[in-house]
Amino acid sequence: MTSLLPILPALLLGLGAMALLIVGVLAKPEPAGFTTWGAIVLLVAAALVSCAAPDTLLFHGLLKTSLFTRFADALVYTAAVAALLLALDYNRKEGIARFEYPILVLLGVLGMVVMISAADLMTLYIGFELQSLALYIAAALARDSVRSTEAGLKYFVLGALASGLLVYGISLVYGFTGTTSFAALAGLLGANIGYGAVIGLVFVIVGLAFKISAAPFHMWTPDVYEGAPTSVTALFGTAPKAAAMALFLSVMTGPFGHLLAQWQMIIEILAIISMALGALAAIGQTNIKRLMAYSSIGHMGYALMGLAAGTEAGIQATLIYVAIYVVMSFGAFACIIAMRRRGQAVEKISDLAGLAAQRPGFAFAMALFMWAMAGIPPLSGFFGKLYVFSAALNAGLVTLVIIGIITSVISAFYYLRVIKVMYFDAGAPDFDAVPASVNFVMAVGAAVTALFILLPAPLITAASAAAKALMG
Repeated sequence: MTSLLPILPALLLGLGAMALLIVGVLAKPEPAGFTTWGAIVLLVAAALVSCAAPDTLLFHGLLKTSLFTRFADALVYTAAVAALLLALDYNRKEGIARFEYPILVLLGVLGMVVMISAADLMTLYIGFELQSLALYIAAALARDSVRSTEAGLKYFVLGALASGLLVYGISLVYGFTGTTSFAALAGLLGANIGYGAVIGLVFVIVGLAFKISAAPFHMWTPDVYEGAPTSVTALFGTAPKAAAMALFLSVMTGPFGHLLAQWQMIIEILAIISMALGALAAIGQTNIKRLMAYSSIGHMGYALMGLAAGTEAGIQATLIYVAIYVVMSFGAFACIIAMRRRGQAVEKISDLAGLAAQRPGFAFAMALFMWAMAGIPPLSGFFGKLYVFSAALNAGLVTLVIIGIITSVISAFYYLRVIKVMYFDAGAPDFDAVPASVNFVMAVGAAVTALFILLPAPLITAASAAAKALMG
């Protein structure tokens, strides 16, 4: 049982998903609520078991567990549970409460866990594809909606392209080094590097950049965020981002860690383009989900600043930023899911007019998340940016920090515009009551975002230990 403990979370997710699938097929009527709560229980159980797993290599070096993987796994489990809680009421009201959705979430999370724990390029690709295939289907969950099916198709086509680029990069690295093991690659690439392996590395970076929706590989993000059901968009904006960023950190500092001089400039360019696009493209958006899509692109740019630093402090800063972003994001999506009038979901920013007059708690929570995403102190988002800016500055990336500050100021415009609409624009005061599950996620997100300044030590200490485990 001791040897099974490190892979027990993956077994719980995989076997649990199969069990729920059988229950869903056989039970009549469809037990959407049962499978959702069953998936939440499995995710919580997997998270608890993951915390107790020892540091080890599994399957002859194909997988590994460490403080870093446990930190990233915790973010993924937390985001997935929040997404399922948000889906409980929303999916039922939208007529898409199907038992398959929680199972897709479980399989997607299983792929994310494999990605995070990958110690070999082949394992990385298996986890990458398992996550992707589950999310493609989830995007098209509302199969009677043209927007949802279009979102699923766009995500699938562009995702297949990214997967092809990633596997081509992996094949080049293998062809020029003769191995796919992270540990073996670290030794080989440190001693002797050829142009073929560097080209392969570039293709790997492109595939991973697509997953975190870093510009210029972001083209799927606005359309998929807008077209997918909002409960699914809440999942897309949190768990996959945390898993892909963790994988990005693991790959760049592990097998390719000795090639910092070759890939640092690429990461800097990705960060700059992402921050600039996220700041400028969101200004003209009228749909709140598209605004969140461009916002996520910008936030991934800030997170990449820590990776570009190439230091332990940079990795710690990125982990802190991603953790804070996940909480802000699922809190903001809880507010977006609560945007209902007369039983109909609304998505326009202008629909928030008059919210503060009727539901001051809801409006205050949304304002908190917008302030935090803008990086306004003393909320958690400010500290996330402070850490990545500090890490980049200490690494000598002064230009990157200056651009980051400028784009932060620009992006504050569209975040504050949302607050202005809620508090100062007149609107019809007919917002529906917020469901308990959505209220819970919203309240937890708001509390963590607002009170982070009072108790930052646990996250900072955990991120520091995770960074040391990855770099050491």
